[in-house]
Amino acid sequence: MSTYDDQQDCPAWPEAFAERYRQAGYWREETFGDVLREAARAFAEREALSAGEQRLSYRQLDLRVDQLASGLYRLGLRAGDNVVLQLPNSAAFVEVCFALYRLGVRPIFALPAHRQLEIGRFCEFAQARAYLCADQDAGFDYRAMARELKASNPHLEWVIVAGEAEEFTALCGLYDANPTLVLPSPSPEAVACFQLSGGSTGIPKLIPRRHQEYVYNLRASVERCGFTSASVYLVVLPMAHNFPMCCPGFIGALSVGGRVVLSTSPSPEVCFELIEREAVTHTALVPPLALVWLEAAQARGRGVPQLQLLQVGGARLSFEAARRVEPVLGCRLQQVFGMAEGLICYTDPQDPPQRVLHTQGRPLSPADEIRVVDEQDQPVEAGQVGQLLTRGPYTIRGYYRYPEHNAQAFTAEGFYRTGDRVLLTADGYLVVEGRDKDLINRGGEKIAAEEVENLLLSHPAVADVALVAMPDAFLGERTCAFVIPRGPAPRAPALLRHLRSQGLAAFKLPDRFEFIPAFPQTGVGKVSRKHLREAIQALYFGDRAELPEGSASRG
Repeated sequence: MSTYDDQQDCPAWPEAFAERYRQAGYWREETFGDVLREAARAFAEREALSAGEQRLSYRQLDLRVDQLASGLYRLGLRAGDNVVLQLPNSAAFVEVCFALYRLGVRPIFALPAHRQLEIGRFCEFAQARAYLCADQDAGFDYRAMARELKASNPHLEWVIVAGEAEEFTALCGLYDANPTLVLPSPSPEAVACFQLSGGSTGIPKLIPRRHQEYVYNLRASVERCGFTSASVYLVVLPMAHNFPMCCPGFIGALSVGGRVVLSTSPSPEVCFELIEREAVTHTALVPPLALVWLEAAQARGRGVPQLQLLQVGGARLSFEAARRVEPVLGCRLQQVFGMAEGLICYTDPQDPPQRVLHTQGRPLSPADEIRVVDEQDQPVEAGQVGQLLTRGPYTIRGYYRYPEHNAQAFTAEGFYRTGDRVLLTADGYLVVEGRDKDLINRGGEKIAAEEVENLLLSHPAVADVALVAMPDAFLGERTCAFVIPRGPAPRAPALLRHLRSQGLAAFKLPDRFEFIPAFPQTGVGKVSRKHLREAIQALYFGDRAELPEGSASRG
């Protein structure tokens, strides 16, 4: 039996595994509150955080976190309470995050793009006692949504607002000028926070991350990625997400005395200026955003040579895009493949180009266990593509309060079914071939979307592409390629000739092309394939309202 709390709601590692990870030194008696405290002692007067005109030293940041933790405790929040945290990239996010960690209060990391449906579900499902939000951001008034949340969730006692609070509790009023309370410290074994599942098929599931294992995730990532006190990390993606938070992310940079620079916009115009002015050395993007940066750098005729390392993750970066990063942006590329549930893979900063351009890295921990299996959970032959299963010292053993799904998402031995299709190379690196649901079944012939997309991306008139399934009464599924053109849209026959010239099998040729100016995106900037599938299904049944102008069929 595990000794961990919340075992029923937050499944944990069996004690034999926990003891193994402790003995190996992966798990230490350390919380996220300790991480900042240690950094503040070591780097007190060094600048920790830059957010617009606001700059904080490590000493100042640590003090403000203590002041806020004291104020939140006086308000009534206690260890084990769940709260929904929804703030944009800001110094307030960092302070609230660490204050909650120090209290043992468990934030549910909502994204700025979430709205009433998702936030209401989080509040109800987790019986959240507080909702922390901005007053307004990107033209949206979160206070109006908060009023509806408060009215419909009896467990929600407080709405805490960063900015003009109106009738709610003002965040700025919770900082105790002289915090004197001796606050109880959470156990390293306790749940630190809830990250969110991808949520591509509905409301995201809650992923319980415990201090012990998530700090290991953080420190091992820092070492693998080469973060030091000289690192300057630019936060571009929403900082609530696992990738820019702990892989190694802004907390990783803070843990070693680096400097964190926050951007409120992912646009290359804003970020390139920040990189140059703040001497940024590291940042992280998702593939669609990396493509936007590449196009912008090429258009202006120069890259961002101050940047040393660009991490790209969240989805597979195509070879065609990967090979352009260093010559166009002037920095090294690190491919990152992982999931908020745990497993993280990185290419190494010193890996040869063959690995960096063609693989998505090797697992972070020596204790990560990888299986590549077929549909019957039997191992595939070496070098073959299969479904990825994993378990290890920082991969969860179950979602929060979701036993029926856990029974499907995890094997009896505790391996997590990632939903990814991968190939494992002889030297232990993973090549991601797509998601299970991205494998299109066209009349019994299986088509990997990634393969067709990579070939289309090599056409000079194609800036980006996503291949999705569309319904067909005869074949079950046909394929539609959504293409963002580079300049005037090419003709469909020209793209088909290009694919045939590269030897693509006839059954893999897209049945239809749709030319659109931009992809719909998820809250963290990934391509929303779910929305594209819904759009092409609407078109198939005669409703064109969901699609932008411009389409052509294969014929």
